[in-house]
Amino acid sequence: MIEYRTLRVALLGAGSVGSQVAAQLLGRADELASRAGAGIELAGIAVRDVDAPRDADLPRELFTADPEELILSSDIVVELIGGIEPARTLILKALGSGADVVTANKALLAAHGPELFAAAEQVGAQLHYEAAVAGAIPIIRPLRDSLAGDRVQRILGIVNGTTNYILDEMHTKGLGLEEALAVATDLGYAEADPTADIEGHDAAAKAAILAGLAFHTTVPLESVHCEGITGVTAAQIESAKQAGYVVKLLAICEQLESGVSARVHPALVPATHPLASVHGANNAVFVQAEAAGDLMFYGAGAGGIQTASAVLGDIVSVARRHVAGGPGVAESTASAVGIAPFGSIQTRYQISLEVDDRPGVLAAVAGVFSEQGVSVETVLQSSAASAATLVIVTHLAPESALAGTVEALRSNDVVRDVASVLRVEGL
Repeated sequence: MIEYRTLRVALLGAGSVGSQVAAQLLGRADELASRAGAGIELAGIAVRDVDAPRDADLPRELFTADPEELILSSDIVVELIGGIEPARTLILKALGSGADVVTANKALLAAHGPELFAAAEQVGAQLHYEAAVAGAIPIIRPLRDSLAGDRVQRILGIVNGTTNYILDEMHTKGLGLEEALAVATDLGYAEADPTADIEGHDAAAKAAILAGLAFHTTVPLESVHCEGITGVTAAQIESAKQAGYVVKLLAICEQLESGVSARVHPALVPATHPLASVHGANNAVFVQAEAAGDLMFYGAGAGGIQTASAVLGDIVSVARRHVAGGPGVAESTASAVGIAPFGSIQTRYQISLEVDDRPGVLAAVAGVFSEQGVSVETVLQSSAASAATLVIVTHLAPESALAGTVEALRSNDVVRDVASVLRVEGL
């Protein structure tokens, strides 16, 4: 057997994930080589500041501030810089030079995925990105390869560890949002600026990637409906618990008659649903497929060493293709499916109302739902002084009709306040 040449790996970025990838490449070189069928050499690490402190003790001579020179002398380029630029330009340069690319950059893939995939296909290179969604959890390959012959119908995903940790703390310990966020920050789960997490933007980028893979089409990031958890209150969490639900920030991807839908928002999940038991900073992706049925992927959604595991898996896969020869495997051909209007999705609402406690109120409220064409599934009423609280759960209805119902309730004379509105998923 002829021994294959050693493959040179360029690492762009040495943050928490990049440092772990570098340490693993150096410390497990023989093991990784035996799995790949070729030696894998860390050729260098490109960073902005070569003297900055690192999470791992790495040889100083590996660091360079010149990523372009490093890229042009490498077979595999691993991009762990994050953000759009200079990551996009460097990946395009790597692909243009014929190098394969491994990235964990969900924001870049969500915004410029088609451009990058086209550049890779043009030169027969590979672009792998298992670590871009749900950290260590293998979800990209199952959607792209294992389920390629099936029809994925729906994806429900908890894909942001920070928000799941916060909501879990609120549910299990009765903390308010700010309290739970402070704990998450102290433990390193939340960034100093947690906006991308708590506003849902991080999850929205991942939803765009998942929807594109599942439904073999391009899902622009701007088409993903996005709501974060900043409006979730301790009272909503407690009310959900009493009703047998758990509040989760979900990424939901669906194939509807009107097109593909991808959305991110807080939702009530039945306590009996597998996603309800996802605690702490863990992630989980629940896939419903026509033939395979229900599939659950669960594990660590973040962390340097955990995410590095997914990156290393991609590096070994890329190396194996080098040894086997031939061009890289292209992404699925994009279908002509359009993007469904958000108002066309089917969901349920749980609506909490403060109303006058007098005869005729229930009839008036029921009339609002009837006028909007929304059917009521359950109503719970509690009274105090001259006011009453109604907690109403609807049957499935179009989002546009449900939103119209809420607006009509706000302007109805018997309704003092629409205290809470949450969607219900997973039934």
